Amino acid sequence: MSFTPGWFRTNRAEAPEPSSGSGERPPLVMIIYASAGAGHDGASRELARRLRARGLRADCVDLADIFPWRLGRLLRGTYHGILSRLPWVYGLLFAIGGNFSRAAPITRALLRPVRPRVLRALPPDTRAVVSTYPVVSQLLGPLRREGRLGVPAITYLTDFAVNPIWVSPGIDVHCAAHVTTRAEARALGAGEVRVAGRMVSAAFRPGTAEEKRRIRGRLGLPVDARLALLVAGSWGVGAVARTAAEIAETGVAVPVVVCGRNTGLYRRLRRRGINHVFGWVDDMPELLRAADVLVENAGGLTALEAMASGVPVATYRPIPGHGRANAATMAQAGVATWVRRRADLAPALLRLVDGAAGQRQRETGLALFTMDPAQVVADVTRGIAAPPPVPERGGAPGRGPGSPAPVDDPALFEPAAFRKPADGPVPPEVGAGRAARRRTPTRWGGLRAGVARWWTRPDRPHGSGGARAANRPGRRT
Repeated sequence: MSFTPGWFRTNRAEAPEPSSGSGERPPLVMIIYASAGAGHDGASRELARRLRARGLRADCVDLADIFPWRLGRLLRGTYHGILSRLPWVYGLLFAIGGNFSRAAPITRALLRPVRPRVLRALPPDTRAVVSTYPVVSQLLGPLRREGRLGVPAITYLTDFAVNPIWVSPGIDVHCAAHVTTRAEARALGAGEVRVAGRMVSAAFRPGTAEEKRRIRGRLGLPVDARLALLVAGSWGVGAVARTAAEIAETGVAVPVVVCGRNTGLYRRLRRRGINHVFGWVDDMPELLRAADVLVENAGGLTALEAMASGVPVATYRPIPGHGRANAATMAQAGVATWVRRRADLAPALLRLVDGAAGQRQRETGLALFTMDPAQVVADVTRGIAAPPPVPERGGAPGRGPGSPAPVDDPALFEPAAFRKPADGPVPPEVGAGRAARRRTPTRWGGLRAGVARWWTRPDRPHGSGGARAANRPGRRT
């Protein structure tokens, strides 16, 4: 669930400030998020709550409030409009950013005028700064590297997939969800990356069969049918109406759709005869406990909430850009199933609800929450050294749950394409550039590769008719 900018500042009186017991104020952690959907600010809210529970102080700043001349809100509105109306444009920009070797340095250069405003937004007694948004990391990294930011800078990777914009030289610690995420971050030149699991509100937990029946009865949902909960983030973007119709056509599950704040989508689904449609949901934990499977398209916050609730996750018709990237990484990590074709939808839903594959995925997803990223942030803030390597419960990519893999030995779990060259380790400050240059021989090679990859994608919009138009993931409904 998202919150309005300034939520932490206006509601801190509701939670008493932690006390160290010696009269000294506890260390302050500042979290800089971006109100672009519910994922980044939702993670920030939960992180702040957990840090306070550990005796620290925590406060948050919206990146949109740091940009001058209301530019942050303009950029947020532009991003929302492109993602909602021209998703293929967003997919193209994302591909260019992921393949063009100069994308991150250019981003840092463009953000240079904003850096002094970031420093002014931090109280003098700040002891650590956490980024939960890639652009924020591109602001904090240079400040830390130049010595202008004298406290640790931590990046909490909210996405499973790591885009190059997430990685900035100068960041002290990256918190990754899984070893697959860690491998991607290391390949892009990130320095210290700790597998820290995920965090959502404690209200998200597995329910009992009796709870499921009771909640379904209260919400007017079919008590005995398989229910597929369909979500598309707080903005309700993507081919939601089409996906709901295709789930219904399978005959194996009844779609229950959450539209978020997209009132137009809500009305359109009602007109098309989808019986179980919700707008903004205030009690998502109960709705998830009523569901048998979650169908999503971006790998966002609700997917994590479903994993914590023991509900298997299927990614179907992911939105371009980070939606597709997260779909691939989540599938590799074993926490979600990427359904790539319409013909595979019905069998996938059956396997996830009734089969052994669904049970394995539930166990892998729940294992993410045996760790706590807030503990990593608290340790870095207090100057506590990282613990010695321990077996990662989720295992390495390609291994089953429970297979041991020392999280601090990337050679044991990184795919061959992610491993460093044989000429020795790459320093963190130059790793991103060298990794990119290995992929692209010239400065403009990455740009050409990104455009070429997008142009030859089978789902790229080519006009009307044909299988390509039918499979367009961002097609307006």
